[in-house]
Amino acid sequence: MDLIRGQEVDRALSTLRFARKRIARDIEKVLRSAIANAHQRDGASGDVDRMFVSGCHADQGPTMKRIRAAPMGRAFQIKKRTAHLTVIVTERPETMGRVPAPQVEESGNGDTLSRESERKMGKSADEKTVKGVHGAGPVESE
Repeated sequence: MDLIRGQEVDRALSTLRFARKRIARDIEKVLRSAIANAHQRDGASGDVDRMFVSGCHADQGPTMKRIRAAPMGRAFQIKKRTAHLTVIVTERPETMGRVPAPQVEESGNGDTLSRESERKMGKSADEKTVKGVHGAGPVESE
């Protein structure tokens, strides 16, 4: 499942096709079913080139209980476990725009943020906090 998570659909199918794991065949069937469901779903254009595997996981399924003969007239229980495979296929948006980076203002005393922007963030210009240390109070700037 980790092999195909986040990959394009075509690449995921070829990865599963040549994977040397027995479960790869079953995951490929579920992936093909998810692609077919995306084609039938309302609102989906059905363009396979824009589809990617947005999520996939395996949950525990029902357990089949069988009996194996044991010595002295006893019986041992064999648990044949199964799994629920889930593959989620999503279309990528047509255009992916870049998010502009926030502009950093340089003040005269070497601080990277201006007093106005610090006031908007709720900090005073004279104190800074230490990140990653819980319980640390304000540290005076030099």
